[in-house]
Amino acid sequence: MTRRVPVLTAALLGVAVALGGCTTTGAASAGDDPSAGRVEGRLVVLAAASLTDVVTALAERAEAEHPGLRVETAFGSSATLAAQVVAGAPADVLLTASDDTMVTVTDALGGDPVVVATNHLQLAVPAGNPGGVESLTDLADPDLTVALCAPQVPCGAVAADVLVRAGVVAAPDTLERDVRAVLTRLVLDEADAGLVYRTDVLAADGAVEGVDVPQAADVPTAHPALVVPGAPHPAAAAAFVTLLTGPEGRRAFAAAGFGPP
Repeated sequence: MTRRVPVLTAALLGVAVALGGCTTTGAASAGDDPSAGRVEGRLVVLAAASLTDVVTALAERAEAEHPGLRVETAFGSSATLAAQVVAGAPADVLLTASDDTMVTVTDALGGDPVVVATNHLQLAVPAGNPGGVESLTDLADPDLTVALCAPQVPCGAVAADVLVRAGVVAAPDTLERDVRAVLTRLVLDEADAGLVYRTDVLAADGAVEGVDVPQAADVPTAHPALVVPGAPHPAAAAAFVTLLTGPEGRRAFAAAGFGPP
């Protein structure tokens, strides 16, 4: 069973270094097909909060394909995860919710990320729409409780772009650390409206309702994956990215509502 670990903090970096090594046997050696042979040990995957469900499912699939492999996942703000990787967190694979965030890692460390899926924002409201929200313009209503992502994280940056295109000056009551935090506010009926990814609305399984926003189609989000340069377990990391980009990964992303790369 995959193990979800907390987002790494500076105090945890030293502990994380002690994770057991991943090894490969058979054909999966340096210079060979990383998806071949046997992949074993622990693999640390850091991913944007919006990818929680699909990455968890694919991590379980990876473990099923490689009985000796244990995948440990952590989810959070792309900006936070990227900063941790640049600071030396011993991650093997990083998935972010924007190309711009990934560039902060590749500029510092190098590497060749690959886009595994795309996404776009939706206006979301609690089930039943108690606030009577109809469009983006309602996000400017001071009588409504509005939740948005903080501007420094990808969902916040995309939301800001969408709002500018729509000519709306939103009046958020809370700025959250990642998109799943916004979704939680809506699920708990602590906000009347928010902007989350389409896939988050689907993941809520009826607890929230989504409203398509025309401007959001003009601001798609790419989700790149990177085998972190200097990763403790590069062959296993490459095998996992191969799973993400292969037929099973494509089917999993599509089932979760993501668009193709």
